Amino acid sequence: MTRRVVITGMGVLAPGGIGVKAFWNLLTEGRTATRRISFFDPSPFRSQVAAEIDFDPGRAGLGPQEIRRMDRAAQFAVVNARQAVLDSGIDLTGLDPHRVGVTVGSAVGATMGLDEEYRTVSDAGRLDLVDHTYAVPHLYNYFVPSVFATEVAWATGAEGPATVVSTGCTSGLDSVGHATELIREGTADVMIAGATDAPISPITVACFDAIKATTPRNDDPEHASRPFDAGRNGFVLGEGSAMFVLEEYGHARARSAHIYAEVAGFANRSNAFHMTGLRPDGREMAEAIRAALAEARLNPEDVDYVNAHGSGTKQNDRHETAAIKLTLGDIAYRRPMSSIKSMVGHSLGAIGSIEIAASALAIENDVVPPTANLHDPDPVCDLDYVPLTAREWKTDTVLTVGSGFGGFQSAMVLRSAA
Repeated sequence: MTRRVVITGMGVLAPGGIGVKAFWNLLTEGRTATRRISFFDPSPFRSQVAAEIDFDPGRAGLGPQEIRRMDRAAQFAVVNARQAVLDSGIDLTGLDPHRVGVTVGSAVGATMGLDEEYRTVSDAGRLDLVDHTYAVPHLYNYFVPSVFATEVAWATGAEGPATVVSTGCTSGLDSVGHATELIREGTADVMIAGATDAPISPITVACFDAIKATTPRNDDPEHASRPFDAGRNGFVLGEGSAMFVLEEYGHARARSAHIYAEVAGFANRSNAFHMTGLRPDGREMAEAIRAALAEARLNPEDVDYVNAHGSGTKQNDRHETAAIKLTLGDIAYRRPMSSIKSMVGHSLGAIGSIEIAASALAIENDVVPPTANLHDPDPVCDLDYVPLTAREWKTDTVLTVGSGFGGFQSAMVLRSAA
């Protein structure tokens, strides 16, 4: 018999909402957290807006040595992992530590730390031969994304499988999917899983500028992220993290744990087509959706809400809309579908886990978050994208999807475990 996997704890750090409650309030109120970049002077760049987090690591509970040792993205992951464990009420000290594992997703690793240290050792780029003596003692950690899993494992006492999943913008979905499979196969009973990214740095902004993937709507940051809108012209870069406690269902029930949702199905595919391009017919994402629904043993009509990737680029929104039509058929027109990137931006590898949190909270509260800034829908995007205002909606089953550079397509089905 297949072991069931459920979410019993979560921690969220997102733009405009530190903590689960603040995050959910932001989404249900339809507020946006996008603004002009404040971390550095963005004036030389084409896109000068982002969704930043007002994060103080000391106030979040990290000690001076942890702050010195860890890049911002690692700090996010550790803070959220501790919060997820606290939220779940689980006593990890009473468990076999070898049955507790960690998976952390990240697309770009310690980008902010590496960028800052390069500026330091090169004297802001003036030196061709850098002076390593000016670097922080733990610079090597910034080069190895595996340190994210290491830090979370140390913070939680997990001694089971520890993995970093890096599959571009689907990393946050794929990390939780991998953790789910480890529990299902019996390798672990509990997994601390999720994703983190803090990419708002000059190098990241320059890279996305080069391919014109991010929006140049700098005069109106609050309304710059416009998924599915006819006036959309690129995504808004963001940062953030979400971490979860996943447990085998019987393990959770035995300790009377609160269950947010069950991870009922997961699948990922690669389009083997183009580094950044997507076919307009949505076939690749559709294949992942079909496989996830099949694993969950659900039919299209069982899906109550679709949590969209909804990046706000023309090709992605059209690809995704086509994929939902291919898989759900006529049901696609009778189910709400929305993008929270309209409010919290696109935090690359982290966003898939942040969207899992939003999906689980939609199930918990029977409320669907809106797509902010959607005033004039693209005629090709003709589904119900819940424009502007959150909607009360009976939500037992959520399909959440992701699409990433490299051709990655992922889908996860969450459902009420009641």
